[in-house]
Amino acid sequence: MLNKNFLNFITHDMIVEITSKRFEYTYESMWKAVKEFLRLRGIICNSPKSCFNELIKEGLISEDYEETLSLMVKIRNLLVHIYDEESAKSLYEQLHETAILETFKKIIDCLKIDKELV
Repeated sequence: MLNKNFLNFITHDMIVEITSKRFEYTYESMWKAVKEFLRLRGIICNSPKSCFNELIKEGLISEDYEETLSLMVKIRNLLVHIYDEESAKSLYEQLHETAILETFKKIIDCLKIDKELV
């Protein structure tokens, strides 16, 4: 159980910052893992968007995820250039209101399934 003092110390602004950074780190790790995964299959991609498009093109994930993947690229690009609190809070809300977590899970499952086939 968390200490009450710690809970009193954490502010909403801190949660926004922590969530934003966690998304950014996870996103960067994920797309680079996808890039390597595709490279091992003989597919070269050099950007997150091109790698995500290749996953869809190869039928490894459904086109149903295309909109969320595009949103993830957009959010990541905005996050690294946020300098005001309101913009950060707006992106934080988008992270919670979309299927981003489901999309992360789907890509991880895709990578796991292929590993089992090797």
